Parts: sequence; C-alpha cells; structure tokens
Amino acid sequence: MRLDGIHHVTCITGDAPRNVDFYTRVLGLRLVKKSVNQDDPTVYHLFYADEEGRPGSDITFFEYPNARPGQAGGGMIHTVVWRVGSADALQFWADRLSAEGHEVEAEGESLRFANPEGLQHELVVSHVQDEPLVAQHPEIPHEVALQGFEGVRAYGRPSDEFLTALGFEQQDGRWDTRADTRGGWIEYAEAPYVPGAGGAGTVHHVAWASTMEDQQAWHDLVEETGGHPTQIIDRFWFLSIYFREPAGVLYEIATLGPGFAADEDPAHLGEKLILPPAFEHLRDRVEPVLTPLPDPRADWAAR
Repeated sequence: MRLDGIHHVTCITGDAPRNVDFYTRVLGLRLVKKSVNQDDPTVYHLFYADEEGRPGSDITFFEYPNARPGQAGGGMIHTVVWRVGSADALQFWADRLSAEGHEVEAEGESLRFANPEGLQHELVVSHVQDEPLVAQHPEIPHEVALQGFEGVRAYGRPSDEFLTALGFEQQDGRWDTRADTRGGWIEYAEAPYVPGAGGAGTVHHVAWASTMEDQQAWHDLVEETGGHPTQIIDRFWFLSIYFREPAGVLYEIATLGPGFAADEDPAHLGEKLILPPAFEHLRDRVEPVLTPLPDPRADWAAR
C-alpha cells in the first residue's frame, strides 16, 4: 500500500472572516465546505480547496475566536508547500501578495510568505505529472493559480523505521509517498530552541490520502508499527484515523471519498453552513455562536 500524497492540512485561526478573505480572495481558493469541528461543534471548520473540493488541494481551519498566536516547535508542521506551474506564476504571486501588504521571499523556484496570522507558506514550481488542482477566481488566471499541495515541512527527528513501514521513501532529505492519484512529502528539520505552542497561525495536523478499501488495513498497519491509531472515525465526507508519529507530528489518514459533494450541489459548495447528519440536531445551538460569514463569491458578478 502507498498513501496518495497529502489529503488535507488542518490549521488554526482566531479570525474566521479574515481567514476567509485571505484564502478565497487573495489566494484564490474556493470555500468548499463551511461546517463545524466534529470534536467541538461550537467551533467552525472551514475547508478551502480547488473548484471541485478534491483531496490534495484542501487546507482547512478550526476557528477559535481571538485565539492567541501560536508558535511552531518540535513535533509540529511549520510550512505548507504548494505547487504552481511556472516561474511566471511565482512572479504573479510575488506581485499580488506584495500589493496586499504581505512580505515575500523569493529564492530560485520558490516563494515564501505568511498568512495574516503568521502561518508559513511556500510556493514551488511543480515538476511532477499530477493533475493541477485549480480553483476559479476572476482575478487569477488559471495558468498561474495554485495547483494543490507539494508537501509540508516539520520540526522534529523522524523515525526512519516508522515512516518506511508506512510506505514513505526518503528522497533528497524528504519523506515521499505516491500512489495512484498523487504524491506528496514531509521534510523534517531540527526544532528551534523556543518551545512550540498551538494557537492561531499554526498547523494542527496533516492528513494523508487513502482509498476507502485500504482504510482498515492502514489502521492495522499503524497499530502494528506502534502508532496507536484511533479507531476509524466517520467524518461523513471521508473516513479518518489519527495518530502521532514518533517525532510528535499529528498524522491523519483520510479516505479519498465520499467527498464534499455528498451533501451539497457542487455548484454551490461552501455557500451555507452544512452539518453532517449526526450533528444536524445541534444547529439551533451552534449557529448563534458562530461568527457570521458571507458567501465569498456573492459579489463575483460585479467584478
């Protein structure tokens, strides 16, 4: 078995309206699901992805209003790495982000910047044949748009034995996994001296992609390897298991289906609050405590 690259990356924000603005208006992703944290339904879970909400493009956020800023440290992911199609795309993003007031750092075929809460991002020119996962945006030409995840960077000392058992292969200092649909990697570096702290602008976990048919086998393999996985949890849009690898990074293995169109018309993803069926009875309790969020595409006709 091999994991199909990164399924999604889940992060933390203290300001949902600003988060929606940055990831939809500035970065051009589509808000494909506006829901709640299924482990704490009073908290938003916002999903941004390509036009179809496909795994491999999906960055998600829990909103804890006014959460203190976090700090990436040992056992935490510190940078999310995205693909773009060309050096021209890097220049487009350098110009766009600078015009929005974000500092950018260009180096070779990469561009680094942070979101408004300090979460580090990197754009790299893609050199793989994976299908580009692109969202539509009136200000961002298709050829320069973000194309999905390349990898993530973390702090900590990985266990070669553990990652090899999960099918990762070490290449150029990174741990790579590739299956039928996509590939992706995680790269580890020595942790800074300052201790890590979860909070706004930090990554909560990285999810790797699995087929529905293999999910039980992945659970059993992680358990046999000493990863102490949770039981398989039905998140409605995918099935998940969670565990910490030996360096401390929280991993999820999530299935490639059923997908975000299971309960919404694909043409109207993300326009309204959607609760999985098991949480629908909580709507009257959770809606009043969630920050009101407009449909980020509502004004597109005027552009």
